[in-house]
Amino acid sequence: MKIRYFIPIICLLIFSCQRDRIPKMEPVDLNLNLSYASEELNGKLELNTAKVTVTNLSTKVRSTYSPQDAAVSIENLKPGNYDIDASITISKEQYTQVTGLETAEDVTFNVSFKKYNLIRSTTLALELVAGTVGDFVIKQVYYAGSDQKNGALYRDQFFEIQNNTDRILYADSLYFGRIYGRQSITTDKEHYQPNGQLDWSKSENMTMGNEANTDYVYLRDLFMIPGDGQTYPIDPGKSIVIAQNALNHKVPFVGNNGVETPIRDPELTVDLSKATFETYFGDIPGKKPFASDINNLDVPNVEVLDYVGNDWILDNPGRDGYVIFKRSSREEVLALKNYVVPSLKPPAASEKTYRQLPVSWIMDALEIQPNTASSRLPKKLGPSQDAGFSFVPLGAYSSQAVIRKTERNNNGVIKLKDTNNSTEDFVFIKANPFGFAN
Repeated sequence: MKIRYFIPIICLLIFSCQRDRIPKMEPVDLNLNLSYASEELNGKLELNTAKVTVTNLSTKVRSTYSPQDAAVSIENLKPGNYDIDASITISKEQYTQVTGLETAEDVTFNVSFKKYNLIRSTTLALELVAGTVGDFVIKQVYYAGSDQKNGALYRDQFFEIQNNTDRILYADSLYFGRIYGRQSITTDKEHYQPNGQLDWSKSENMTMGNEANTDYVYLRDLFMIPGDGQTYPIDPGKSIVIAQNALNHKVPFVGNNGVETPIRDPELTVDLSKATFETYFGDIPGKKPFASDINNLDVPNVEVLDYVGNDWILDNPGRDGYVIFKRSSREEVLALKNYVVPSLKPPAASEKTYRQLPVSWIMDALEIQPNTASSRLPKKLGPSQDAGFSFVPLGAYSSQAVIRKTERNNNGVIKLKDTNNSTEDFVFIKANPFGFAN
């Protein structure tokens, strides 16, 4: 009879011993020292009005702090992954007085550490960087798509850009596209930087050092709005919508293969038949477009410079970075160098290359990340382009889009918020082309 109890007792003893050997997660301290990345600004611009936020990615608890003597000390934090962000907005008058540089808007400085693994007491230096305030800004990105059976899948995706000034701008020669970066944290086939992102300095034929990572981004695809310079005027506070497919996705359509595709729930999707532009891949030599890639003759096509796949399909889990820029010389853009991914193995002769875009050219940028923290990737964009990221909470096929907040409304002309931190600047809505956030 005693034998019946012998094994459970042994197991209990083993479990007890193993439990005793599990290291205890002792609380840790976090010390943050703030400064400006531009040395000449330190001591001239204040820091104590900066807003510092620390977010525990496991508990979703977000705490806000104000620095004292440019420092923040936080005690007894639970070890784990954290987002650490800081920002400060300097009035245009104070910025001009200190720097001598005229600016039409207040200037916001940002810095962030995303998904920082805090396992021991740590001191971090937070160097605040000023982002570029662009005339055009990315207003809305509908990347999630709609329900796979009842909606339009990914066919109804669109990208919206707004004139965020008080004067008429022209969309002619406005470039937009996505940047290439690490799409998975499970693969280990490339050279990586300490932040986990691709190390382009190790790319074949690269002749520069870490500037390849800090001064440039690499384009996954690239499109240009055509025109002679004054073909497409955009009034102040107005926007342009670039549709993947400029169709009314609320009604059935006949694809370029002659097959009709039904729509079961029109409320899940959008009408893009009045989009400003569309991306059409049917004119690319040797390219067979998807059945839904129909050329709407009433909507102008953008020029396709770099592309992947059979249509401009945005990553609906949310792993893309978007940029816009403007150049008067098309030849200058086409002359940008191209590089292969910095893989550990020698690249094949047919390996895809990615156009190297100077960060200084970027007018506006937006980083999108997955809606679950565990799926998020090392940031593709630096703090001068986008110190944060945005996402739709319901994820792929949710009919949700990210949209920039309204900062003010001047007699019907809407000015959108632009601090170069999309975590602060964007919210989510049900996709609404040409609409605004409530």
